[in-house]
Amino acid sequence: MTLKTERIHMTRQPLDPSPRTYAANVQLLARSQRGPACAPDAQTLEDVKNWLLNDATEIDDVMLMFEEFMWRCQAAHLDIDRSTLHIGTLHPRVIGFSWFWSAQDSFCDELAADANALQHEAFTKNPLYKVMAEGEFVKVDLETKEGLNAFPIMRDLAEQGYTNYVAIPLSASGTMNNAMTLATTRKGGISPEQKEEIRSLIELFALHVERHIVKRIARNVADTYLGPIAGQRVLDGEIKRGDGEAIDAVVFMSDMRGFTGLADRLSGAEVTAILNAYFDRVSTAVLNHGGDILKFMGDGVLAVFDQKTLGRQAAADAAVNAARAVLSSIDELNDAPSDTLPDPALWHPLKIGIGLHMGEVFFGNVGGEERLDFTVIGRAVNETSRVEALCKPLGQTLLLTEPVRSALPDGLKSGLDPMGDHVLRGVGNPVAIFSA
Repeated sequence: MTLKTERIHMTRQPLDPSPRTYAANVQLLARSQRGPACAPDAQTLEDVKNWLLNDATEIDDVMLMFEEFMWRCQAAHLDIDRSTLHIGTLHPRVIGFSWFWSAQDSFCDELAADANALQHEAFTKNPLYKVMAEGEFVKVDLETKEGLNAFPIMRDLAEQGYTNYVAIPLSASGTMNNAMTLATTRKGGISPEQKEEIRSLIELFALHVERHIVKRIARNVADTYLGPIAGQRVLDGEIKRGDGEAIDAVVFMSDMRGFTGLADRLSGAEVTAILNAYFDRVSTAVLNHGGDILKFMGDGVLAVFDQKTLGRQAAADAAVNAARAVLSSIDELNDAPSDTLPDPALWHPLKIGIGLHMGEVFFGNVGGEERLDFTVIGRAVNETSRVEALCKPLGQTLLLTEPVRSALPDGLKSGLDPMGDHVLRGVGNPVAIFSA
């Protein structure tokens, strides 16, 4: 069986939702188009129940589980032709995730809605609002004038051939209920006999939803506070002090100039606003180029580009391009300061320095027995800090060492300026430094 899915990180370029359309506050994260081939050709009600009780427990991806569940319902001749699933979550940018399956186009999409979606008319004037915000059960007969006028979306569904729509609260997750919607094209809607059969399946399916909500929240929290790579390793069981491995990586370290002075003359809230603007630009560039943010240290950022994952040349290339993207983004901030930041006269322009070095680091758990940190340590990290510290005396914003330069493709090498050999504290021989 061929699995056709696409996935992206939340900060990367969104996927094209065509031929579907989604509201401005909703982002397409992934799409599966396995179609009916992901389920058996024929199913009984008991077959679907047995699958939910057994094989479905082995599926870790909500989108794939939901997609297969709906196609199995189709194979069991249940009159469900469109379905959506909606869950709340804990995430700094996302209020919830949704999955949208339709037998008409054979797509199953995974979607994320940001916090602003709660105020968008596409939600407030949707039956989902009553279900998720108020816990109501919504049923609409699309073959009546009253049903067509019940909510704005109903005329669109009727034009697509749907005759009946229901939205069901599954359970409360925080302040919002989780929800599932079902729609059919069957004349007269779903039969009374099938309603009971579908209800019994949804009761089992809802248990899977709860299981996946817990896992999704754990993953979101781990990603947010540890980073995607470190977060996954912790969730996979690397939770003991000393767990980890030595890796070869390009180490990225950035630092804000004049931070102490800013902290002295600005309020805590004002300093935080500037730090967040700076950190957002650094983390976006690093993540978009395949790096992993490991630490925000005061006004500094520590990140790595793993050679094992990316390849030696690609890791060096990604680190340099990420650093250049950060500097370009900081320039844009300086050219057009956001209205959400303090008076520019108090901080403008924002200046930073970035150092890049390549070497072996230990990537894993360090700390006390009861309080651990998943980070990188080693000589390469210390040396990167000293390279970054040279930015100010050398009057440069981006410096890298000879190991990074030698790993770069020829096109990037030619754009570097030699800054001479410099002695780094703790390193026996002078190190060749380049500006980029």
